[in-house]
Amino acid sequence: MKKISWLLMLMMLGSLLVLAACGSDEETESDSGETEDTTDTEETSGDATSDGETYQIGVTQIVEHPSLDAAFEGFKTAMDDAGVNAEYDVQIAQGDQSNNQTIATNFVGDQMDLIFANSTPSAQGALNATPDIPIIFTSVSDPVGAELVPSMDEAGGNITGTTDNHPEAIPSTVDFISNELGAKKVGMIYNSGEQNSIAQIDLVKKAMEGTDLEIVERSVSTSAEVQQAAEALVGKADVFYIITDNTVVSALESVISVANDQDIPVVAGEFDSVERGALAAYGFDYYDIGYQSGEMAAKVLKGEAEISSIAPEVPGNLKLVMNKTAAEEQGVEIKPEWEEKAEFVE
Repeated sequence: MKKISWLLMLMMLGSLLVLAACGSDEETESDSGETEDTTDTEETSGDATSDGETYQIGVTQIVEHPSLDAAFEGFKTAMDDAGVNAEYDVQIAQGDQSNNQTIATNFVGDQMDLIFANSTPSAQGALNATPDIPIIFTSVSDPVGAELVPSMDEAGGNITGTTDNHPEAIPSTVDFISNELGAKKVGMIYNSGEQNSIAQIDLVKKAMEGTDLEIVERSVSTSAEVQQAAEALVGKADVFYIITDNTVVSALESVISVANDQDIPVVAGEFDSVERGALAAYGFDYYDIGYQSGEMAAKVLKGEAEISSIAPEVPGNLKLVMNKTAAEEQGVEIKPEWEEKAEFVE
């Protein structure tokens, strides 16, 4: 019996040792798995923040049209070139001022790191919503008149950016209308609720002083009213001058259709309108002013400069762009001197 008892005890002890060994192997595998998971998480996190923190950027834009879209592309490229990791929440107000303000208010509630305001109404809405979150604007024609900044030499407390008003663009356009097209009456359609449009109309009137040009105005409130306004100018205007009014540019094809039917030249305030069917424009690439704004944003987010120390900027190179197809549609013969000084799109 004693032998049997000892034998049983030895067998039980052996079983316990085997179980302990199995348990030890399972724990080792589990620990190893947990270590691998942690390492993977750290590598992913490291990749996401290799150039610094990932910033949340609220993008507010009053309407969709090619110039504003190009400005946003330039902004993103500048941020990438500066090594800034960013996630963008893009919101389009569809021309509605109530939506515009709601977008800005929501960005504040979401505690965005920075707001990129792409248009005058967008910048005004953002500034109304917050005195603290940094705001970088672009596509703003009159930052001072819109009460965004004290002057073109000084930023606001939490806002700065780039204007889309080159100081020579409007005078050059007026000179082209008067001396190259030989027009007398200039049809202008604009939204009187947009500060940037009012500022541009005033600049056009100032540039027309001393010429024989006369403005024939029609104001609109929505893009749906643009075609009717253009039709109302038929017989009253020798040329249409479409400034960078967000409401009108978003419905530019309505103006082009009337102009083509009636052989009325269309002169625009930016290049994308020329690609869409306007005859000519003195301007610059909106991508470039978006890029300038992106450089400003990168400096603020990386702590290289306080936003209040970054003065607003104007666009760079001014050039004439023309559309030969539009010229044919609108009854305009391309002059040899235009061939020499203009860039052409089809």
